[in-house]
Parts: sequence; structure tokens; C-alpha cells
Amino acid sequence: MSATFAARWWRELDRPGWRSFAIAMVALGVALLLALYSGAAAESGRLWLAGGSALAALALAGWVALTIVPALARRTPLRWLAYQIDYKLTREGIIYIAGVFVVALAALNTGNNLLFLVLACLLAGIIVSGVLSRLVLTGLEMRIELPEHVFAAQPIRALIELRNEKQHLPSFSLRVVGEDKKSRAQILTRPVYFPYVPRRQAVGQGVELVFPRRGVYRQESFGIRTRFPFGFLQKTRRVNSDLELVVYPRVEPTEEFYEILPLVSGELESFSRGRGHDLYAIREYQPTDSARFVDWKASAKTGALKVREFTREDERRVMLVLDPFLAASATGKDAEERFERGVTLCACLAWHFYEIDSVLAFRTAGFETPLAPAGEVIYDVLRHLALVEATPAAREQKFLAQLAEDTHIFKIILTGQPRGSIPTSLWTSSYFVFLESL
Repeated sequence: MSATFAARWWRELDRPGWRSFAIAMVALGVALLLALYSGAAAESGRLWLAGGSALAALALAGWVALTIVPALARRTPLRWLAYQIDYKLTREGIIYIAGVFVVALAALNTGNNLLFLVLACLLAGIIVSGVLSRLVLTGLEMRIELPEHVFAAQPIRALIELRNEKQHLPSFSLRVVGEDKKSRAQILTRPVYFPYVPRRQAVGQGVELVFPRRGVYRQESFGIRTRFPFGFLQKTRRVNSDLELVVYPRVEPTEEFYEILPLVSGELESFSRGRGHDLYAIREYQPTDSARFVDWKASAKTGALKVREFTREDERRVMLVLDPFLAASATGKDAEERFERGVTLCACLAWHFYEIDSVLAFRTAGFETPLAPAGEVIYDVLRHLALVEATPAAREQKFLAQLAEDTHIFKIILTGQPRGSIPTSLWTSSYFVFLESL
């Protein structure tokens, strides 16, 4: 066992550090000899030799201080003592300090040596608690892993990892907490407990996170907190962070989604039927059929109206449109909630077309995706929906008028405009979802 310990010690030995330490000791030993020789030379009256020896000793000591000492300091765990740590007195600590004051008053009034001994032990406990808790917090590195895609109101599993870089000492009883107390959009909202982190090892802890709303969540800092060993003080070491997370809107089907999906599917099927050029079949006329597809020859032969049905070139081509401009009358919290429901419905529709492998295009003011398989653009769409904001009415008519130019593709338009303001040409190739009805 001793051989194994010696082999491990030799393998983990910091040879460059020990080499620098040895050079420093030799140099300082030479400087000490020069200083002693300088004193002897001064006593014998050789002042020039004494001054030269003293200057040489000073120069040698200065060289060690400026070159070797900083290098050794960078290699030693003592650099971790420079961490900024915040202190908070706990309820237990208040009771303990009150007891210390009582014992101190009793010792001073009575002069009893036993009470002074008890007082010294109590004060030593405070010192020991401070030193140990600070050592526990030093030498720690933190890392957090989050899923690539996160949806609102959907639980996710995050991983928080603490790595103990100390050479010899473990860390005990740690909590990782979010320090952005004033921010509502912080990522970590509850503490994560680590009972034990061995030396030179990493420990990961899973935590379930739920983000109630879409948007950007940021964490500017974390806190590594401990009450080890006695719980008198709560010490928190602040760890700066630039973590940012984009949370997509919900994609679980809502009541509004189930209400409009059959209508959307019917409109899309009606629009797609007959968009091809190859004859598929001749069938009976139905009231929903357009008169331009009536086959007059077949109708004359059979004595009943017949229509031509063509092959569908691509019946799942759709453009999803979110109109972010609100009507002039739409103001207040109710309008904001309707817009949020519209964004959620838009995300549900986009996810639905992704699941059925549609060819999808998305368009809104200032952003659009090309017509492509939904799997290629879905996360770009969701990312934009996570950040989109309602805009007061300004150029809504121009935005909707531009959509009328795309007559070759079926459009699902979610808009906050009143029904009477919709360009007439859009009705033939679009299905409208009005936010005022959500």
C-alpha cells in the first residue's frame, strides 16, 4: 500500500514547481551568505566589499521575489483565497454569538479561569468555522449544460457540474443558487445541493427546470453557497456567467388549435385540389367546386354536371404568416394576452406541419424563411416566435398587401387587424385567424 501511495505521489508530483522552489531556496541561501559576509566585512572595515555584498544579496533576493515567487504563487492553491465571498449570519450563528457574549461577561466578572478557557474554545470554533468554510468554497469550477431546444411550460433536465481543483482537500455541503434576485427571467430558480465533491474530481447533479413563458432567459451570476461546518455563517461565492437561453413558445396543442385545425385542413385541401396539370379523374359536381373545372362534354353525355379533378403537385405546401401589427383599438393587457395566444397558436401550427413533413414557409414583419421542408426551418421559426413582440398599427395594410402577391401557395395568416381591413385578393388563397377571436 505504501508503494502504491509513493507511486501515485511521484506521478502527481509537480516537477516544474518543485524545480522552481529548489532554485529559489538555493538563491536565497546564497543571498543569506552574502548578507552575513557583508556584515563581517563591515566589522573589519572593508566598507566597499561590505556594500557590494549587501547589494548582491539584495539583488538576488529581488530576483527571486519578482520571477520565481509569482510563478510559484500561480501554481499553489493559495491563489483561491483571493475569491470574493459574501457572508450572512444565520439564526444559529446569532444564538452562538449571544452565548459567547454571555460567557465573556461571566468570565470578566468572575475572573474564573475555566470560563476563560471555555470562551477561548468558543472563539476558536468561530475561527475554525471561517477557515474551513472558506477552504470548502475555494478551488471550485462550475459548469451548466442545457438542452439545445427548450419549450415554454415543458420540463427539461439540466446538468450542473462542480469540479474541485484542489490538490488535497475535498469540499462538503455546497449549494448552487441563482444570484439574479431582481430578474424574473433567470435560469436557475431553486438551489441544487452537492453533499460531497472529492479532490480533483467533478460531480454532476441533474435538476428539472420549467420556464413559464417564451423569451430570452439570462443568468448573469451564480452563487456557490455553504454553511459548513457548523452553520454559524452562510458564505456565498459569486460566479459570473454569461449564460443565455432562448425559450420557444409552447407547441402542445391548445383548445384553439383543435378548433381551427379541421377548418385549416379543409381549406388547404380545397385550395390544393386541382392545382396540378395532369387529369386525375372526372367525378360528380359538388357545391364547393369551382365552375371553371366543369367538364362540359362529360356533363352533356351523362346529363349531369361533371368536374375534372387534377393531380396534386404538392398538397402540403403552406405559408404560415404572423402579422405582428395590432389594430389601433387593441390596447392594454387584454390585447397583449391575445397576442401571446396568437404566438402560441402559430407555434402549434408550425410544429404540426413539421410533424406531418409539410413544405413550409414562414413570414412576418422583418423576417421570413424560404419555402423548404419543415424540418429545415422549424427551429428558425420557433426562435423568431420566442422573440417576436407586438407592434402598434403602422404599416399593416402594406404588409398584408405584399402577401397577396403570392397566389401560388396557401397561406394561414394570424392577424390582429379587423376583418374589414383585409385585402380582398387574400381571401381566395388564405385562411385567417383573427386574434380578437382567441
